[in-house]
Amino acid sequence: MKRVRLISIFLLIALIANAQEKKPLTFDQIFKNGEPKLIKSLPNVTGWADDDHYLEMKKNNGDETAKLYSVNVKTGVEVLYRDLDRFKSIVDSEIVMEKPSSHNESFDKLIYEKENDLYLLDTKNNEFRRLTNNKAEEKTPILSPDGKFVAFTREHDLFTIDLESGKEIRYTTDGSDVVYNGWAAWLYYEEIFGRSSKYKAFWWSPNSKQIAFYRFDETNVPVFPLYNSEGHHGFLENTRYPKAGDPNPEIKLGIIDLNKNKIEWADFDQKDDQYFGEPFWSPDGNQLVTQWMNRQQDSLILYSINLETGKKKPVYIEHQPSWVDWFEKMNFLKDGKSFIIQSDKSGWTHLYHYSMSGKLIKQITDGKWAVSNVLLADEKNEIIYFTAKKEASTSTDLYRVRFNGKELTRLTFGNFTHSINLSPNGKYFITTYSNIYTPSRMAIYDSQGKLVKELGDSKTEEFEKYKIAQSELFRVPTSDGFNLPVSWTLPTNFDQNKKYPVLISIYGGPNSPTVANSWGGLRGQWLAVEGVIQIAIDHRGSGHFGKEGVSLMHRQLGKWEMNDYIEVVKWLRKKQFVDSTKICITGGSYGGYVTSLALTYGADYFTHGLALYSVTDFKLYDSHYAERYMDSPAENPDGYKNGSAMNFVDKYKGMLRIVHGTMDDNVHMQNILQLVNALEDSKKHFELMIYPGGRHGWGGSKATHLRNDNYRFYYRYLLEKEFPENLFK
Repeated sequence: MKRVRLISIFLLIALIANAQEKKPLTFDQIFKNGEPKLIKSLPNVTGWADDDHYLEMKKNNGDETAKLYSVNVKTGVEVLYRDLDRFKSIVDSEIVMEKPSSHNESFDKLIYEKENDLYLLDTKNNEFRRLTNNKAEEKTPILSPDGKFVAFTREHDLFTIDLESGKEIRYTTDGSDVVYNGWAAWLYYEEIFGRSSKYKAFWWSPNSKQIAFYRFDETNVPVFPLYNSEGHHGFLENTRYPKAGDPNPEIKLGIIDLNKNKIEWADFDQKDDQYFGEPFWSPDGNQLVTQWMNRQQDSLILYSINLETGKKKPVYIEHQPSWVDWFEKMNFLKDGKSFIIQSDKSGWTHLYHYSMSGKLIKQITDGKWAVSNVLLADEKNEIIYFTAKKEASTSTDLYRVRFNGKELTRLTFGNFTHSINLSPNGKYFITTYSNIYTPSRMAIYDSQGKLVKELGDSKTEEFEKYKIAQSELFRVPTSDGFNLPVSWTLPTNFDQNKKYPVLISIYGGPNSPTVANSWGGLRGQWLAVEGVIQIAIDHRGSGHFGKEGVSLMHRQLGKWEMNDYIEVVKWLRKKQFVDSTKICITGGSYGGYVTSLALTYGADYFTHGLALYSVTDFKLYDSHYAERYMDSPAENPDGYKNGSAMNFVDKYKGMLRIVHGTMDDNVHMQNILQLVNALEDSKKHFELMIYPGGRHGWGGSKATHLRNDNYRFYYRYLLEKEFPENLFK
C-alpha cells in the first residue's frame, strides 16, 4: 500500500502542475476530435501481401476513394495492390465495390449480394453476372478456396453454384422453420460461433473438395416472443431460445463430397444432450476434427472424423471440475500427425503439443501467466509466435518459443499493451501499442524485436499543450489476499481537499477484464473536466488470476464480483477526497447485471447505478452461457437464487436507472420487467428508459439519445448541476 500512496502523491503533484500550465479541453475536442486536433489516425494497415510487403488502405494523389497499396517494409515503395474501382463501369451501381460478401484469396472472384440475390465479379475476365434469381433469399455466400464454387443457404437448405457452368446443386431438402442445414440455431450464433458468423454453420475444406456443416433441429426448443410495436397492431418476432434448463437444439454433422454429390453423416447420436463447436480442417483438407462437449460443459473431446465413413475417433480429451472452454483454433503441423492447442486446464492458459493419436508430446509454456493467441506455428524452424499477458496481466506482448519449450523470448518492448499484425512467415511484425498514459503508436519490428520503421503516432503536436487528466493503474488488496487491478482518472483540476463523486464503469463477466494498460481515448476527459473520479475495477474471476481465479465463479455468479467491488469501494471511501454519498456504477449486459446487484445486494456501498440491457436472473438467460457457469437450475437452485437481483430488492436504496431495448433478442426485456415488478411491489423508487425496437445495444439517433441521457443522469445525481443541453446536441 505504501507504493500506491507514493504513486498517488506524485500523480497529484503532476496534476497540479499540469492544470496550471496548460489549456483546457473543449467539448468538441473531446467528443468530435475538433480543432485543434489532439489525436490523429494511424495508418490503416489491413494485413500483409507477403513477408516483405504490408498492405495499407489509403488515398494517394489522384485517388477519389481509399485504395489498397502494397508497401515495401525496407524501402517504403508503394504499389497499388488492388483497385476495384476500375470495374465500376460493369457493376450495378447499387453495389458497394469495397464490401463483397465473399472473395477468394487473390481477389479475382468476388461475390456480392443485391436484393436477396447473388452476383459474381470476375476480375480476370472483366465479367459481372447474376448467379441467382429467386424470391427466397440466399444467405451467407462463401466462395470455395479455389474460387470455382460458391456455397450458400436458402430457406435453411444448403446449395452450391459451379461458377464456370452456372449450375446450381442442392444438397439438403428438409430445411424448415425448425430444421436448419448450414444455418446456425440462435444459441450457436450467439454463444458458440459468435455473431461475426452471421449464422453461417458450414466450412469449406482447404482443397475445396468437401464442405462440413451442421444440421440443427429446434423442434423441442421453446419459442420466445419479442413484441415489435411498429404499425397499427404491432407484431411478434418468435425466436427459438433455450433458457437455462430447457431442451437444446438437436445436431448432426454432415460432410458433403462435391465430386460424389453425397453427404456422409458423422457418427454421433443427435438425440444426445450435447454441444458441438466449430470444426477444424487440416491445411491439406484431408482431415476434419470437430469439437464435442457434454451438456454439463465440463468435458471436451476433439474427434477426428473419417471423411469416407463418418466414423469418429477421439484425439484429445479434456475434463475440468468447473467448465471447459471451446478452442478457437487448432494448429495442425504439416505432416498431419500432430497439432498445437492452448488450454487453461493447468489453471493458466498455455500451449500444448499433441500427436493425432492423443499423446502429449510437450507442454510448451508454463507458469502463472496466460497465453492469449497463437499467431504462427513455424514448423520449418520449430518456432511458435504468440501473444501473452506475461509481464503483467494488464498488458499484452508478442513472444516466440521453440516447440521444445526453450528460448522463450519477448519480442515487444516497454510498459505497453501491444496489438500485433505478424507477417505470414514471421519475418516482421507491426505493433500498435499504447499504455494508460500514452496514445497509440505504430511501428514495424523484425523477428528479433529490432525496430525497422516507425509508422505513426496518434498524438498530435497540440496534445502536450492541453490539460489531460492523467490516469493511473494500480492494485488494491482484498482481505483474503487478491491484489485487484484498478485504474482511475482523477478530475483535471484535482484538489485533494475537495469531495468528488465516483463513477465505476465495468463489465464484470467471467474472464472478461476491463482494466488494461492501454490508452482509453479522450471521451473520459469530459467528466474529468466536470469533476468526477472515473474508475474501473476487475475482480478475481476477471482473468487476471488465470483459470484459477475464474473458476471460483463456478455455480455462484455474482458472489465474487460483489465481494471484490465492495472491497474496492471500502478502500475508496477511506480517501478524504471521495464523496461516499455518490458512488455510481454502470455497465451493459453482464455489466448491467452487476449494476443491478450493486444497487440491491450492495446497496450499502453503491448509491447510484445505470444498468443497461441487463441480465437480472440467470434462469432467464440462454442455456449454454448460464449452465456453463451455474450448472442447471435443477442442479444449483441456491446459486441461481443468490445470483438474482430480484432476491435482494428488499435491500434496494439509492437510485437505479434501468435501460433496455424492447427487441433485445439476447438479454430479453423479460429480465428487467421482472425486476421492475419486484421493485414496484416493494414500493421502491427507480427510473426506467425504454428504447422501442432496440436490440442488444443500438446505434443511430437512439445511441445519441442514450449517451446524452446517461450524462443527464451524471449531472443530476453526481454533479448536481444543470445539464449543458447546448453542447450535447
